[in-house]
Amino acid sequence: MKALVKVSPEPGLELVDVPEPTIGPNEVLIKVLRTGICGTDLHIDHWDPWAQRVVPTPLTIGHEFCGEIVELGSAVEDLKVGMFVSGEGHYVCGRCRACLAGKRHLCRNTQGIGYMVPGCFSEYFAMPAGNVWEHRVDVDPDVAAIFDPFGNAVHTALQFPALGEDVLVSGAGPIGIMAALVAQFSGARHVVISDLSEERLELARSLGLVHAVNPAQTPLSSIFDSAKMREGFDIGLEMSGSGRALSDMIDNMTHGGRIALLGTPARPTEIDFSKIIFNMLTLQGVTGRQIFETWYAMTVLLESGLDISGVITDRLPYTEYREAFTIAGNGRGGKVVMDWS
Repeated sequence: MKALVKVSPEPGLELVDVPEPTIGPNEVLIKVLRTGICGTDLHIDHWDPWAQRVVPTPLTIGHEFCGEIVELGSAVEDLKVGMFVSGEGHYVCGRCRACLAGKRHLCRNTQGIGYMVPGCFSEYFAMPAGNVWEHRVDVDPDVAAIFDPFGNAVHTALQFPALGEDVLVSGAGPIGIMAALVAQFSGARHVVISDLSEERLELARSLGLVHAVNPAQTPLSSIFDSAKMREGFDIGLEMSGSGRALSDMIDNMTHGGRIALLGTPARPTEIDFSKIIFNMLTLQGVTGRQIFETWYAMTVLLESGLDISGVITDRLPYTEYREAFTIAGNGRGGKVVMDWS
């Protein structure tokens, strides 16, 4: 079968022939239909310092996917051949304190598919049955393929109740836009999304996020009067990984404001903690998804009418992976989905 592989410890990826995976008793074999390209995949492609530290080679990459179950392990009883599925890409140990307490998203021994263990950018993919999520409602395959990053957005946006609150989202990449849409759908009074990319701000506006601003041109405080805000933002969702964006967010929070941090800085970030202390702000780190509570929330949001399909701006066959990665890395568009069907 074909798979997209980091063949050797250097920049670049190769589409190569690899053996079709064999499954164990508690695994399923999935025919991959769509995959989404993530920033992690770009880091691996570029072979930056993070990838050099973490990623073994050779390795099939990728962690965003949907597909159809084509084979069941001998011990799998609650899934069926033909099911349309995605999967949780964090493999947890099951024995640490967090896992035993049912908090698998906090497992200190997590292994991620596509960068620590073999991933899903291939025609067939083997996954433990306990990590499989069945799509029981009608979901477009392109949207099903991005349930992983959608889960990041939902996990972040639901850290704090948004009903009636004023929410600032920094970073209008695909996950930032989805988080802003979730906050808006959840009843936030105002949702402001900021970014330095005019193309991404325009994408956000086209999806109904009317308060999309470039902070280099429009100070965030200028939104206060037009939005009838008196004291600052109640909730901040930091999705960019920019230290400057985080500092700007802190400066524009109301006293007692709450900030959820998903964006990962490329380097250490300096924060004026006196503002955190004297303004009584809460900072909450976020990673991954709650397994599987966030997946349930994602499905319910879509069932209830939330539409995230517009965040997907490019669709290409997997054989054109080089162009797909170039588009995904240009910082101007939305999600890029590759078709493996």
